[in-house]
Amino acid sequence: MNEVIEIKNLYKSYGEVKAVQDLSFKVKKGELFAFLGVNGAGKSTTISIMCSALKKDSGSVVINGNDIDKESDDTKRALGIVFQNSVLDKSLSVYDNLRSRASVYGIHGADFKKRLDELCELLDFKDLLKRTVGKLSGGQKRKIDVARALIHKPKILVLDEPTTGLDPQTRLTLWTVVENLRKTENMTVFLTTHYMEEAADADYVVIIDAGKIVAEGTPIQLKNKYAGDYVTIYGIDDKTADMLNIPYEKVSGAHRFSVDSTARATELIKKYPEIFNDYEVVKGKMDAVFLAVTGKKLEGGDNK
Repeated sequence: MNEVIEIKNLYKSYGEVKAVQDLSFKVKKGELFAFLGVNGAGKSTTISIMCSALKKDSGSVVINGNDIDKESDDTKRALGIVFQNSVLDKSLSVYDNLRSRASVYGIHGADFKKRLDELCELLDFKDLLKRTVGKLSGGQKRKIDVARALIHKPKILVLDEPTTGLDPQTRLTLWTVVENLRKTENMTVFLTTHYMEEAADADYVVIIDAGKIVAEGTPIQLKNKYAGDYVTIYGIDDKTADMLNIPYEKVSGAHRFSVDSTARATELIKKYPEIFNDYEVVKGKMDAVFLAVTGKKLEGGDNK
């Protein structure tokens, strides 16, 4: 089985608010899958349905080969979830939080100690075990959130905006751990994020707006279709730049042109070789893709 998540014709409404409308997509085993949308687009609603925390109105959801309507326990065991807002008990120590979570999956005694040691090494938090969670920094709490999600060795790791508000070093640490798990255990990662540089590294991207899919594909496919390219030419004057008859902006020591495709950039280079002595061609960014398909900028904050 190549697909570990398969959602078909999913619907969910809250009264007159249609949170998810006819949502269908698949996630392949070992894939980094980015699920993008603004606040209220339907992301967290979809995740809540996937982990059986919320009942769907209609449609089907299959997780690791199990229909959530028939085998919700197997589904829950296959998933490890890092929620946008921490679900750790602030009054308990890190050790007690993780021991309590492990017990849910029948992990006790020597098995728990072994798994705890593995996670301490992986995420570097051994010195925090006796600390009360409420006294940890945001970055430290996020490490424990991830450890909690990984305690039972899930097949699929769901990351709901895992790095929002974190310092760059902690973000780097978490992504290093995630990439290591993907390589060594072929773990599937289902990601929602407001950081487009994280989405740009995904294997596949689905963008939803008002509960519906508005675009999907690999990052390069989406960039080619919606973002265009930027051609920067160094060491030319305005008169020379005007010869290309393309909108441009001046940047330090250069002129930056916006073209709709790499093919168009290639045409220009062939047509005006005397102009293109010192230049670079850069793909558009995922931010531009998101803006093009939704008409909105992706910003941080609580989402649904």
